[in-house]
Amino acid sequence: MKFITIDKKDWTQGIDKSRKTYQLFGPVTDENGCKIKELDTDVAPDMDYHESVMSAKSVLFPQTETLLTANLDESVEDHHVMKRAENTYTPRAILGIRPYDAKAILLVKLNFDTDDYRDPYWCDAYEATTLVGLGITKPGPFDFSTSVGCGPFCEEGLDILLADLDDHYLAKVLTPKGEAYAVACGFDVAADDKESQALFDILQLEAEKNITSSIETDKLKGKNLLDLHEAPFWDDIAFACINCGTCTYVCPTCWCFDIQDEVKQKQSSRFRNWDTCMSPLFTRHATGHNPRGEKVQRVRQRFMHKLKYFLDKYDQGIMCVGCGRCVKSCPVNIDIRQVAHTMNTFEKKD
Repeated sequence: MKFITIDKKDWTQGIDKSRKTYQLFGPVTDENGCKIKELDTDVAPDMDYHESVMSAKSVLFPQTETLLTANLDESVEDHHVMKRAENTYTPRAILGIRPYDAKAILLVKLNFDTDDYRDPYWCDAYEATTLVGLGITKPGPFDFSTSVGCGPFCEEGLDILLADLDDHYLAKVLTPKGEAYAVACGFDVAADDKESQALFDILQLEAEKNITSSIETDKLKGKNLLDLHEAPFWDDIAFACINCGTCTYVCPTCWCFDIQDEVKQKQSSRFRNWDTCMSPLFTRHATGHNPRGEKVQRVRQRFMHKLKYFLDKYDQGIMCVGCGRCVKSCPVNIDIRQVAHTMNTFEKKD
């Protein structure tokens, strides 16, 4: 670990230099808000943004991704044989990612990279990606990241953490991938380690003081799964839900997908698309049977997965990093913090 000072006058020139070896992604603001997207050669990341509509999960997990292809022309060798699509995993860097979105990537990694199974598409993209985070000095009203093991200056999952100090960035280089990216940018002005760490500590404390929102999860681990599953409050929680799925699409830790096959002339493709457990079609079987055909069942599944199933399976906290996007975006004001409180305080009556 080391610290580097980056003059903002050199920032754009430095990241442009890195384009020779890295594909760049970062926050871009337009009339529809701020989004994390690929940066064209003439576009610099908006490092002054407060929050993005979506997280950076699409960089590793695209909304649509071709997995396998096959040639159906029988005159061609290996016809009708499905082969991995020729996706490129050249080095890439996500600039200005928020610390809670970097932590979310680690939670998603628990699902895609296991001892039993490694998703090659997600993992290859992850291994090719360098995460350059930007500390949050002014957390928004929906931010409750400190109560889920994260925070405005959390370093987990990041390769570099930046602190915005008006005319320059103070960069904390955390990993070899981060150091390689700094070299590619030509950022090499060393800063004093002791003084820099003290400054980061001050910024972190000040930022955390401004987070007033929280979520209760301390008793969830000890709750009986079936008691929560059969609890009487799910009808009340689900009453307002319109099954739009907005909460799952803006969530940085949601990973559900659907797989489709498509044939065009002599070419066949298998691809996956983002999907949502809030959709009635998500669990519908080919027979027509749907084990979660009712809205209340789908709402219960979402919150049980986030707050109980994930917690019990991985024992690494809940499946949430406290970004607050789902709270802000829900059109009917369903609030995961309130649901967690209801689950956390529930006691089965004999």
